[in-house]
Amino acid sequence: MQVSSPEGSLTILENVTFVVSEGEIVALVGPSGAGKTTLLALLAGLDRPSTGDVELCGHSLAGLTEDGRAILRGQHVGFVFQSFHLVSSLTALENVMLPLELTDTPDARANATEALVSVGLGSRTGHYPKQLSGGEKQRVAIARAFVTSPKVLFADEPTGNLDAASGDKVIDLLFEMNRKSGTTLVLVTHDKELAARCDRVLTMDAGRLVS
Repeated sequence: MQVSSPEGSLTILENVTFVVSEGEIVALVGPSGAGKTTLLALLAGLDRPSTGDVELCGHSLAGLTEDGRAILRGQHVGFVFQSFHLVSSLTALENVMLPLELTDTPDARANATEALVSVGLGSRTGHYPKQLSGGEKQRVAIARAFVTSPKVLFADEPTGNLDAASGDKVIDLLFEMNRKSGTTLVLVTHDKELAARCDRVLTMDAGRLVS
């Protein structure tokens, strides 16, 4: 993948090719600036590669418009981000309801409530993000990610803003829910212990897949 800069065209990713099997848990590791987050954005259809193609759930992303990629994400993809990406003006319940409402899913409130109960936040449904701890915010984000029953979940440094104890609990929860749902999970992490728990580790360096 190339991007334009004042210095000319820059190659961010080069000759990156791999396949993730259904239900597999894959970690993307490597130094800062290696291209991990850029690759995650390409895999999810948030960005479009300048060359090559990405196939997501049997669909070629190169052949889809931006709206088409957004529809595909809404149908098949969940996200967990380092910075949570919760809407501050919405309660925990409303944050989890949001992807359901965007796709006109019936019983959004009931499904979102069930999702929050499943992550241990049944008593925090009416709380706003500012009233939640970091670990609780990430639990809300996990509930939001799984509430649509995604086929693929992308997680970008899911413990990056948490202390060690909270991070361990969040990862245990993420892996437990992933196991129950059979979702394919691709996560970016600097945590070697977390990466070791995955089925496969892909190492990136300077925009290339090195192992």
